[in-house]
Amino acid sequence: MQHEPVVRLEGVTKKVGSRTLVENVTLDIPPGQVFGFLGPNGAGKTTTIRMMVGLTSISQGDINICGYSIKEHFEKAVANVGAIVENPEMYKFLTGYQNLRHFARMMKGIDAKRIEEVVRLVGLGNRIHDKVRTYSLGMRQRLGVAQAILHRPRLLILDEPTNGLDPQGIRELRDYLRHLCRDEGTTVFVSSHLLSEMELMCDSVAIIQNGRLIDVRSLRNGNESKAEAAETGFTVDEPERALAVLEGGSREGNVITLKLARDEIPEINARLVQAGIKVYGIQTVTRSLEDQFLEMTGGDPIG
Repeated sequence: MQHEPVVRLEGVTKKVGSRTLVENVTLDIPPGQVFGFLGPNGAGKTTTIRMMVGLTSISQGDINICGYSIKEHFEKAVANVGAIVENPEMYKFLTGYQNLRHFARMMKGIDAKRIEEVVRLVGLGNRIHDKVRTYSLGMRQRLGVAQAILHRPRLLILDEPTNGLDPQGIRELRDYLRHLCRDEGTTVFVSSHLLSEMELMCDSVAIIQNGRLIDVRSLRNGNESKAEAAETGFTVDEPERALAVLEGGSREGNVITLKLARDEIPEINARLVQAGIKVYGIQTVTRSLEDQFLEMTGGDPIG
């Protein structure tokens, strides 16, 4: 069904000896999103990804990809997956096109037209016939993405894909991933420690700490409840008197901030105006993903 999750993790646990690397993670990844996996180094991100693609065994629980269990129907499950776990490995003495053609021979149903499609999708048309050894790191990442999506996977998994990229390379990769979701219908599951990039790139994020999933949240306002309370700032000409009229709130300069549901905002505005206080602006105060992350993890460093 259309709304069934592309990936479902059910009580997934990974133990090595007496150590528990990932503990009882349950998570649904919906279709058609760039879904972020966020956490400090050593939190269990890469271990979880390695279990998703069959590079390490699952101690307890199960992972279903497109309805197929990794444990019971591994080949059918991973047939729906394209992945880069670490850096993409390419034959540097071959051209980008020769690398893709070599990989295509190992898969069914990939023709020259499809190779041209993915080359265009990742923006390598001008350099695809150059040797890979002449590519920048960002170009090699894009060639890796092209290789991973050749067989039209429903799920693309990328583990720390922005490592080592310069700001332009990061922005290009971000644009290509969103392009993939929109034009190919691919769900992208991406781990990263770059909070600002995750905020720009992802529709939703799951946050993991010490091997445990601690939160899943949407980053797109369109999915949030209209009734949900949010920090709202009122820019006024008489902030001290505004505080007295409202009998609460906090002040920073000429801005009075209160936590309000959406339908409460016009009521507060009316009270200020009726009291003769000029209101110059009203805006929702959006906390960054970094602020939210630090609040949830108690200030644990991300890098």
